[in-house]
Amino acid sequence: MNDKVVMPVWTIGLFIVVMNTTMFNVSIPSIIRELSISADMGSWVISSYSIGYALATVIYSRLTDVVSLRRLLTIGLLVLGLSSVFGLFARDFNALLIARILQSAGAGVMAGLGLVLASRYIPIERRGSAIAMISAGSAMAFGLGPIVGGLISEYFGWNGLFAITCLVLVILPVLLNLLPKENAVPFRFDGLGAFLTIVNAGTLLLAVTQRSLVWFCISVLSILAHAWHMKHKKEPFINPDLLTKSAYRKLLAIGFCILVMNLGNLFLMPLALANLFHQSALTIGLTIAPGAILSAFLTRYVGRWIDRYGNLRFLFIGHGILTVVMAAFYFILGVSPAIILCGYLCFSPAFSATIASLNNETSRILPKSFVGSGMGLMQLIQFFGGSISVAACGILLALEKNASLVHAYRDVYGVLFLVSLCSLGVLLWYKLKEEQAPDLEKGQA
Repeated sequence: MNDKVVMPVWTIGLFIVVMNTTMFNVSIPSIIRELSISADMGSWVISSYSIGYALATVIYSRLTDVVSLRRLLTIGLLVLGLSSVFGLFARDFNALLIARILQSAGAGVMAGLGLVLASRYIPIERRGSAIAMISAGSAMAFGLGPIVGGLISEYFGWNGLFAITCLVLVILPVLLNLLPKENAVPFRFDGLGAFLTIVNAGTLLLAVTQRSLVWFCISVLSILAHAWHMKHKKEPFINPDLLTKSAYRKLLAIGFCILVMNLGNLFLMPLALANLFHQSALTIGLTIAPGAILSAFLTRYVGRWIDRYGNLRFLFIGHGILTVVMAAFYFILGVSPAIILCGYLCFSPAFSATIASLNNETSRILPKSFVGSGMGLMQLIQFFGGSISVAACGILLALEKNASLVHAYRDVYGVLFLVSLCSLGVLLWYKLKEEQAPDLEKGQA
């Protein structure tokens, strides 16, 4: 496989898919107004896609052990493309919601297979560059999504947003021509385990977003049922052997924290710019975009540096920058919108470098037979962290309704700052354990 051609094309497809998560944000007010629905119903246009995208990602990753990448890609992109065509003609809320749910079911294929493809077919000495390219494409999509969404919504209406994701139907034949043919290792797919994984994540997200004790109890029961199932199933959907690996569990915790910071920050920045500095949607997008563009520009260098200097060095550098930015937002957020502009100029490249290093380090420690399930679970945990973060930030802001806006946003950023410190602590723990492991092996020898 010629990764110098495949990975840029793949990144373009992933860029379209990830941008679809943020393009609709700026259109929610017009969707609510045109379809005469409540704000709670309107929020499901965003959350239904995010939840479905996260769950589809881990399912596609796990299916790579039994189905070829080419077949999975064909199914996923056809579902995404055709549901986008359907969305172009949606005229009521039910049709819109169905289109978004179907989009998410197909969209997960790009994130789910991207890291598996890199881990399986790109040599370790070049893998960092490939994974950094994927991460930068995602970061740029998060930043440019509000701008693209605002422009399209203003001139073509919210239905026009579906036209962007129709482009995956053009990318599909190109990727099918470039991807290697393969024979998947036969094993019995655990359909019940996949269903329980969806129930676990979905009910826990509902418990948080709805602040419901009932949903929380249902989630706990589903998790206990899933644990029993994994113990007795010969080849479960989530391989329990993965969770016995201490190093992998630490990387999962770091991945969760990183996405909590990233999506929490992306949720808070537009709100702060709009409510504290009264900026329009387009101006907000233009404030966020430079950080995303800089992140994409630095991709080629970050990937090379990761391959040359190692994952841990860039995990520490990235964590340090993320922590400093969270601290700056906590202490001086209300001074000027330039604080957010400069902060995101540092935050976005640091996030891309950190997530690329993390994913590369995860692929390094996983045995080849665990790559599909291991990378899929890592992405599920990351997306779940992001979804929880958005819900939690919204709840925290609601609890601060009696405080001034500046103090409310600062307090929430204070929580994200604490999350960054926790992630940095786990990373230090991981490094110490990694350094002790060779010493133990030498002593045993």
